[in-house]
Amino acid sequence: MSQKAEVSLSGVKQSKGVWLVKVPKYLSQQWDKATENGEVGKLTIGKKQGKAEVSFTLHEELTTFNSLGEKGASLQVPRDHPLTLRAVGGQTLAVFTQNNTDDISIEGMVVQRAECRPAVNDNYMKLKKLQIEESTKPQRLSQQLEKAVTTIFKPVANHIVNVEHEKKKKMEGKMVRAERQVVLDMLFSAFERHQYYNIKDLVDITKQPVTYLKEIMREIGVYKTKGAHKSTWELKPEYRHYQSAEEEQDDELAPGRSS
Repeated sequence: MSQKAEVSLSGVKQSKGVWLVKVPKYLSQQWDKATENGEVGKLTIGKKQGKAEVSFTLHEELTTFNSLGEKGASLQVPRDHPLTLRAVGGQTLAVFTQNNTDDISIEGMVVQRAECRPAVNDNYMKLKKLQIEESTKPQRLSQQLEKAVTTIFKPVANHIVNVEHEKKKKMEGKMVRAERQVVLDMLFSAFERHQYYNIKDLVDITKQPVTYLKEIMREIGVYKTKGAHKSTWELKPEYRHYQSAEEEQDDELAPGRSS
């Protein structure tokens, strides 16, 4: 989540454990078709040769698969899904829920990870074959038009944004670094006329590459990040031929100084 949000811990017990289970995409799609209070299936937990054996059986009403159009209308998804259990592996994992008012609550701590896999049978193989066929279909199809289309924008050789970008690249490519002292003289001369400049104006004045110009300005200038002159450069106090409004105010308030 990109924004901070408060998490409600009311009604949560440390001992409340939950399972984190990875399920196939088609299975989650079938679950979405169930009614609000409907049954999606049954979970069976047993033991075999001293080891836990867990399996999920999909409800019979949710076995009809029609998410792939006409081809999948008569297809039956697998009902039996054995679960492969995995350890949490020293990780601290939790499960959260978010309601319609964006309130976030913690449901419990993950105590078991598992992967739900379908039992391989004819229905499953047909489903996989159909999914592969759908995934290999081209996303775009070419179509021959009998007459010109006049309801959309006409194609252009190059968009204005691209033209301006290429022009800017060519201009910067032609800029040759001048001697450092020559650039400093141009900058000091410019700052005698105005107190603040943005980097674009300084590039136009000096005809120097942006990176080279910023390198010099970091030594002799201060970049404004707030206030009325935000995103502009000003000379450092030791290079100015004037006093800023803040410095003049400090002089007026200093004891033993008179105007």
